[in-house]
Amino acid sequence: MTEWRSTLQPLPDRDTFEARLRAIGASRYHDKHPFHQMLHGGGCSMLQVRAWVINRYYYQSRIPMKDAAFLSRCEDPQLRRIWRSRIEDHDGGLSEGGGIRRWLKLAEAVGLDPDFVASARGVLPGTRFAVDAYVQFVREKSLLEAVASSLTELFAPAIHENRIAGLLKHYAFADDRALSYFRQRLNEAPQDVRFGLAYVLDKADTLEKQDAAAAALTFKTDVLWSQLDTLHSAYVAPGRVPPGGWDGREGVTGAIDENPLRGAAE
Repeated sequence: MTEWRSTLQPLPDRDTFEARLRAIGASRYHDKHPFHQMLHGGGCSMLQVRAWVINRYYYQSRIPMKDAAFLSRCEDPQLRRIWRSRIEDHDGGLSEGGGIRRWLKLAEAVGLDPDFVASARGVLPGTRFAVDAYVQFVREKSLLEAVASSLTELFAPAIHENRIAGLLKHYAFADDRALSYFRQRLNEAPQDVRFGLAYVLDKADTLEKQDAAAAALTFKTDVLWSQLDTLHSAYVAPGRVPPGGWDGREGVTGAIDENPLRGAAE
């Protein structure tokens, strides 16, 4: 039945499919989340900024693990050669470089102990659940779906540019060293997404595969949105930190924010 039905369906149109993928980001990407609007507009307390840095680190630290899971399933050596640069971008070399180290520079700039942040103590349960689900998705789904899920990078440059501008304008901690992660991603992400988008457009050669790829990208936007939802619930409104969540004091090397949840009642 499937083979008969597929012979009657029109061939997938590449441009229409790309437009479909881009529309997912236009409507679902996490740049539209209220927490990011607060952060980029200078509306976050230092506790809220630090909570974001702590929880986002968990995501950053799992990206190379996700990519390693992807590589372990690739039989094509050329695909492995291309994809492994993503791990190098995040992990860096033995002694320097990499997005993870740059994120810890941001942690230090906002008044957090980098070792505490790297320990992942205080990461919200909802953050762990969403990020771990993403790693599991890439480990278990088809290579096409795994690559498609990475295509949120299509929409990342704009949020990085807005974040750099907003943090520089509104927060004293923001300088070139603190924001080096975002500046570097402006160079790295376009290269990654060129390959990833071409791969998905080439490999999604049936309507069923296009549907699967679109669903994978939608799933990834859900992962990103869920991380901000749990962060907003814990540290903005209603300001209910779940068991195991960061208490606003552990690991802080700068001034303690004594009115950390001022946005909760507003």
